[in-house]
Amino acid sequence: MMEAIWNNFDRVVVFDTETTGIEFGKDRIIELGAVSLEKGVETDCMDLFIRLPEGQTIPPFITELTGITDAQLLLEGVDQKEAAEAFCRLLEGAERPLLVAYNAQFDLNFLYWFLRPYGRVEVLRAPRFLDALTVYRDRRDYPHKLCNAIKAYGLGDRVVNSHRAVDDARATVALLEAMAAERDDLERYLDLFGTHPKYGMSGQKISSVTYRPQSYQRTVPLYELT
Repeated sequence: MMEAIWNNFDRVVVFDTETTGIEFGKDRIIELGAVSLEKGVETDCMDLFIRLPEGQTIPPFITELTGITDAQLLLEGVDQKEAAEAFCRLLEGAERPLLVAYNAQFDLNFLYWFLRPYGRVEVLRAPRFLDALTVYRDRRDYPHKLCNAIKAYGLGDRVVNSHRAVDDARATVALLEAMAAERDDLERYLDLFGTHPKYGMSGQKISSVTYRPQSYQRTVPLYELT
């Protein structure tokens, strides 16, 4: 499973963020989790709570969704720079890295603005990108949340969609393996993100990514559309 991915990339980093909202230029990352894999074997991971600037607090609905509280951030959290450096270390030294997320457009937008104050966005120039959500939309009907994908592929006994970053990153790894076992075409989705067929792209465009409207009517894979 996923042989083309493991053979073409010397490191695959699958990551997830938990945030205070959905506006990447305004809201903040409060948890950053990632797993680093080589040839399908997890070699490193990180999962950090990130403190908010003084005076800012987590919206109640985010605490309800994720279970993350202001008290946890104060007691267990690190500052943003420390978390940014920890993430960069997962990618540094890789000659052919791949960066993966479920709904990568969202997470990459937040990650860019997270790394930018420290002059560390250059770490995002080397990797190619894979959006697991785009692949899943080509495989199954709506709804398309990570929890739906876990259920659709019968992964509930192996992983959990807990809305905690490192758990969701590991769930995404399991989902990729399941989708590759079903149809081994993940490499066809590299740097290809599906957009809403009516509302288009959300967030800021990533220059290396090709965006294509992705219909809910699954007739042909997105990579076969022109």
